[in-house]
Amino acid sequence: MYIVTGGAGFIGTNLIRGLNQQGIDEILVVDELDQADKHLGLSGLDFADFIDHRELAGQWGDLLDGDIEAVFHQGACSDTMESDGRYMMDVNYECSKEILHACLDEEVPLLYASSASVYGNGDAGFREQPECESPLNVYAFSKFLFDRYVARYATGAGSQVAGLRYFNVYGPQEHHKGRMASVVKHFHDQLTEGGSMKVFEGSDGFLRDFVFVEDVVAVNLWLLQNPEVSGVFNCGTGSARSFLDIANCMRGLYPGKDGGEAGIETIPFPDALVGKYQAFTSADLTRLRAAGFDGEFTSLEDGVKSYVECLRTTGGYYRKAAAAKV
Repeated sequence: MYIVTGGAGFIGTNLIRGLNQQGIDEILVVDELDQADKHLGLSGLDFADFIDHRELAGQWGDLLDGDIEAVFHQGACSDTMESDGRYMMDVNYECSKEILHACLDEEVPLLYASSASVYGNGDAGFREQPECESPLNVYAFSKFLFDRYVARYATGAGSQVAGLRYFNVYGPQEHHKGRMASVVKHFHDQLTEGGSMKVFEGSDGFLRDFVFVEDVVAVNLWLLQNPEVSGVFNCGTGSARSFLDIANCMRGLYPGKDGGEAGIETIPFPDALVGKYQAFTSADLTRLRAAGFDGEFTSLEDGVKSYVECLRTTGGYYRKAAAAKV
C-alpha cells in the first residue's frame, strides 16, 4: 500500500495518476473534501481507499505499522496569503513532524513536498544551502522549518527521507485552487470568458522557473525507485521564463475577438503583493543531477500546449483512469 497525503490536490492527484500508469492502485488517499469539487480530481483515478486527514491526528504510528511501501506527503495549506500563522504551522509543520517520526520508526520511505518559496526573493541564489534561505511569508517559513527539522532528525536514518522544493508547478488537476492556480489556468479562464489575458505591469521582467506537473511526478517516482537517495532537492527546470512568455505561448491557441490571436492586457501591479512577490526563480539542479536524476524537463511551450489541450477538452482534469504503461 502507498499513501498519498494531499491526494485530492493538484500534485497529489497527478502522483496517483503516475502510480496508476505503473500499474499501482493499492493507494490510500489522505485529504479532506470540505471543498466538495475536489472530488473531480479523484474521479478518473484508481485507488483503494480515502480517509480524512483529521481522522489520523495522533494515529500515524498505528497506520504505518503494516505493509506500507512509501508515503508521498503532499498535503499542506499552500495559500501564500494565509495570515493565520498558528493554522499554517499546525497543518504544515506539526502534522509533517508526526508523519516523519512515524515513517522513521517503521522505516517507511517518506517523499515530501517542500517549496522554492524558502528562498525568499532569491537574492542569495537557489541552492539547497542555508545561506540561500530567507522565507518571506508564513507558508514559506513552515516549509523552511520542516526542511531544517528533517536535516536535524532524519540524517543517517535507516529509511529514505527526501524532500522536493517545487518551483512554479503548472498543469492539469488544479481546477479547485482558485486564486492559487497557475497563471496558465487564469489566462485560460480570462480567454474563455471572452476577455484578454491580464498581465501585471513589468511582467516581461518577472522571471520564474515554470515546471510541468508531469516532470514533478517523474522526479518523485525516480526517488521512489532509488531508495538510497535522501535529502532535500530542487525540483524545477533550471530555466527562468516570464509571465509574458506564457501569454505569448497561449495567444495563438485561442481565437481573438476579431478572429486573430488572443489579446494581452496590462494591469497595475497589486499593492498587496509588494514585497511578497518573487521576481525571479531558477532551480539550481546541481544536487539533483549529482544524485543521479538525468531526466529531461518539458519545455514551457510544450507544457503549456499540453495543459491548454486538457483545459479545452476536459476542463483541466482527468476524466478516466490512466492506462498502465507497458
